[in-house]
Amino acid sequence: MNDNTTRMIGGAIIVAAIVVLLLGSRMVQVVQPGTVGVVTYFGAVQDKIVPEGLHFKMPFRTKIIPINVRVQKIEVDATASSKDLQIVSSRVALNFYLDREKANIIFQELGPNYMNSIIQPAIQESVKSATAQFNAEQLITMRPEVKEAILSDLKERLSKNNIIVTDFSIMDFNFSPEFNRAIEEKQVAEQAALRARNDLRRVEMEAAQDSVKASGKAKAIIEVAKAQAEAQRLQRETLSPELLQLRAIEKWDGVLPQVLGEDTEGAFFDVVGAKKATAKR
Repeated sequence: MNDNTTRMIGGAIIVAAIVVLLLGSRMVQVVQPGTVGVVTYFGAVQDKIVPEGLHFKMPFRTKIIPINVRVQKIEVDATASSKDLQIVSSRVALNFYLDREKANIIFQELGPNYMNSIIQPAIQESVKSATAQFNAEQLITMRPEVKEAILSDLKERLSKNNIIVTDFSIMDFNFSPEFNRAIEEKQVAEQAALRARNDLRRVEMEAAQDSVKASGKAKAIIEVAKAQAEAQRLQRETLSPELLQLRAIEKWDGVLPQVLGEDTEGAFFDVVGAKKATAKR
């Protein structure tokens, strides 16, 4: 065997090895974690879905296309009108994953651009539908209820396309400057009204306290007057001429009046006589 023949055989072996390597690389494919493989045969999507791991396939005829089935997140700006026709701009986030059992249908019907073609329009419609059920103030005060309404609507819409929704978040609500001013003015008015009600309640309480104090004082004065009247009555009932004479005697200091009239003369001698009688005793 000459050198030319040897070189030709060596070249053929190298070529064969390269072909085998190429064919071998096309005969196996690794499906990465978090994905499933959609199988196509000459471009036609098959019912078979392969899980993660190493898989053999027929070169040039069969392909395994990886589909992400992990939980994914998308953030979207949405604009809608509230029940009272206020324009609401919001930033929302959606968590979802693809139904791995329907990955072949998703690939066939939705294609790889399903986020733009399916999910974003669904978010816009769900936000508009739910926002229209609440007025602007309720969108702020009833945020959990608004979120739940949007989440429920999104689950129903996207499940038709084998997309499973796990969570939905309202990251921000923005209203027009005019509405924001109106809300601020309303809050200021409510605070002023609250202060006025508190002041009125305080005045009413103070007035009630003053009334109770005045009523107590009046009752006390009445009781004192009643006691005085009762004492005077008892004194009148127990008063007699003899007692009056005795009181006069006790008060007389022994000095004779310089002028005696008819009335005072009789009374004077009565007192003197009583005084002497008392002294004899």
